Amino acid sequence: MADVTVHNMPSVYVMETQMPEGMVEDLNDYLDEYVEDESKKSLADTLVGQIAQGEQLLMDNADPRLKEYTNFVCGLGADYINFFAQNVGFPLEHPKAVAVDETWSVHSYEGDYNPIHDHGTKTIMGISTTSWTKVPSQILDQPTAGSADYSLYKASGDCDGYIAFQYGLNQLMDTNRLRPPQSFVMQPEVGKLLVFPSWLQHMVYPFKGAGERRTVASNLNCWDITEKELTNNEEE
Repeated sequence: MADVTVHNMPSVYVMETQMPEGMVEDLNDYLDEYVEDESKKSLADTLVGQIAQGEQLLMDNADPRLKEYTNFVCGLGADYINFFAQNVGFPLEHPKAVAVDETWSVHSYEGDYNPIHDHGTKTIMGISTTSWTKVPSQILDQPTAGSADYSLYKASGDCDGYIAFQYGLNQLMDTNRLRPPQSFVMQPEVGKLLVFPSWLQHMVYPFKGAGERRTVASNLNCWDITEKELTNNEEE
């Protein structure tokens, strides 16, 4: 075989990590209390979702139980920007600041789902995260997407409760045409956290049966740090 060079042309990067167990416990402790609070703020009017049985709630990043989570996702946001810059040859003229715009929870029950959508941030460069702190057992027991046991035929229910990302046009004959897929599906797991650009479209499939599928998600604003800001930070 002749020496060859393969030019990889990615469409998107999605980072995956695991939240510490204590962080998951803090988030659930906060949310278990918050869902019973009469002053809780619903985001049903501003978030894409068909959450008829559950609810979508704005979370308070100032609460001490969210401090570790907020620092965690901001650090991952900075890591994502650096990874992107290194892998696409995009030199950063200035260091980037990353801060949480909003954090919210989605409490989904049987039949609830999120239609395909993207996210918006106050800055042009925006990063989003999604994670899970509760997942019903029937979702966890399903086969992994892409495995030999995974099927979308015969009403298998194999994608119930899964998150699906879409970043291009997909057709049934793509692999036979040597065309890489432009979507992927992922099974939620307790503690799993994903980081992705806010423009990336995604959706959540409904599920059947008892139990709560609990999501914690954030949008992150990203902007250039000026020389003045850098000087002030060094002086502090």
